Amino acid sequence: MARVLKRCFWAGEDPLMVAYHDEEWGVPIHDDRRWYEKLTLDGAQAGLSWMTILRKREGYRDAFRGFDAAAVSRFGERDVVRLMKHEGIVRNRLKIKSAISNARALLAVADEHGSFDAWIWDFIGGRTIAGNRRGRGDMPARTPLSDALSAELRRRGFTFVGSTIVYAFMQAAGLVNDHTLSCFRRTQVAKLAKPKRGR
Repeated sequence: MARVLKRCFWAGEDPLMVAYHDEEWGVPIHDDRRWYEKLTLDGAQAGLSWMTILRKREGYRDAFRGFDAAAVSRFGERDVVRLMKHEGIVRNRLKIKSAISNARALLAVADEHGSFDAWIWDFIGGRTIAGNRRGRGDMPARTPLSDALSAELRRRGFTFVGSTIVYAFMQAAGLVNDHTLSCFRRTQVAKLAKPKRGR
């Protein structure tokens, strides 16, 4: 009889969400294009379900030049009007403008620190923080660290980066390993969470 894998409570049974849980969620990001993707998609999620955004991911990839922050940073008002007609994304003017201004903010951080990746990992101390979550009741919506990171991102010109969004972003991008204690991915992700050489 096949062994049934235990997953985090939120993974559900939808194949798209299960694949996201099993292959991406919690895996440490070390690439600025991926960071820009996370900022864009997590900002787009505000007020919506993550499943809605996952289903539109390819639309976002098309709309925002494969998440090339340098290309998106050059978008102007004409591009905002164009994107408001793009059926593959959430057509919310504030979220579209946020994705553009966040591209500029990310490039400014990268220019100052060498990469956005270097800056954000240094901000949290250079290594993944291990959570000890048993289930839904143990999962915080925000933490003092997400409060601090949210405030710093806002100070640097980012938008749609409230503390709750930022904590979800931290979990998804591997800044925090919040796979539950019984989840088969917890140990696998922990092995990936060692800091990059030289940190």
